[in-house]
Amino acid sequence: MNSTMKARGVVISLDPARGVPFYRQIIQQIEHAILGQRLLPGDRLPTIRALAIDLKINPNTIARAYGELEIRGIVTTQVGNGTFVSDQPPSEVDDERNLRISETLARFLRDMRDLGVERSEVIDLVKNFKEEA
Repeated sequence: MNSTMKARGVVISLDPARGVPFYRQIIQQIEHAILGQRLLPGDRLPTIRALAIDLKINPNTIARAYGELEIRGIVTTQVGNGTFVSDQPPSEVDDERNLRISETLARFLRDMRDLGVERSEVIDLVKNFKEEA
């Protein structure tokens, strides 16, 4: 895995038990890293060969995943330089991120309501929250 992905804590792992083709799992994990802003515009992805070696799979599987990501405008490939997260990811990436944020927030607020926590208390809790490392 390349240093950018390692430094940002992005690890791609494959689970044959999921029943999802490996190339799809790679796409999903790269999209998730972009949505979570662990991969940023301009970040370089591992080479096809390096990722295939790391994951112990056929390089064609990586090439298929990268190819689909490129068709969708999520990554760009520069011959001889590598594959990079697009500078301006397509709006579908932003839409997906916003949808996930909304779903997470709605679930959180339902849980707070079920616990009997008032809105003002939720706001105070969020303001005073200190993320544990």
